[in-house]
Amino acid sequence: MAAVARCPWCATDPLYIAYHDEEWGVPQHDDHHLFEMLILEGAQAGLSWITILKKRQNYRRAYAGFDPHKVAQFDAEKTAALLLDAGIVRNRLKIASSIDNASAFLQLQQEHGSFDAWLWRFVDGKPIVNRPRSMSAVPARTELSDRIAKELKKRGFRFVGSTIVYAFLQAVGVVDDHLATCHRAKRR
Repeated sequence: MAAVARCPWCATDPLYIAYHDEEWGVPQHDDHHLFEMLILEGAQAGLSWITILKKRQNYRRAYAGFDPHKVAQFDAEKTAALLLDAGIVRNRLKIASSIDNASAFLQLQQEHGSFDAWLWRFVDGKPIVNRPRSMSAVPARTELSDRIAKELKKRGFRFVGSTIVYAFLQAVGVVDDHLATCHRAKRR
């Protein structure tokens, strides 16, 4: 039996493979999931994505199931508890930004009806499907991620630089960068 061709970044880790095969590059429209991925991508800054994937269940517990209404209400006591939680990345700036981002997320929802509506308008509701031939052809950031990052920062979001935003766009399927040789590329 021939091995399944995948993007090489997922290597052989079963968690990474499941994320690659079932989630990465798949268009997402649920605000709850979009908020989760925005927070996780911010937490990933400077770390490997597999580190965050391994902590994802802990994040769901620590961050009230990624309910932005609850996260926006996290106070100094909750922040102190998060800083002691070995199940997540205990970085004061990342934790503070996630709470601020929850408030900004709610404000954006209120203005646009949903975060989904706001986000997908940047691509007229249709994912950008790239089929790069190698990982070196996959950009770290693009003009689109530059624009979205600038808008998010203007609205009070933090840990949303262009590189983080591009990874977020890939994670939620606004951009599909599965390699042309990947079995996931064949699904479209």
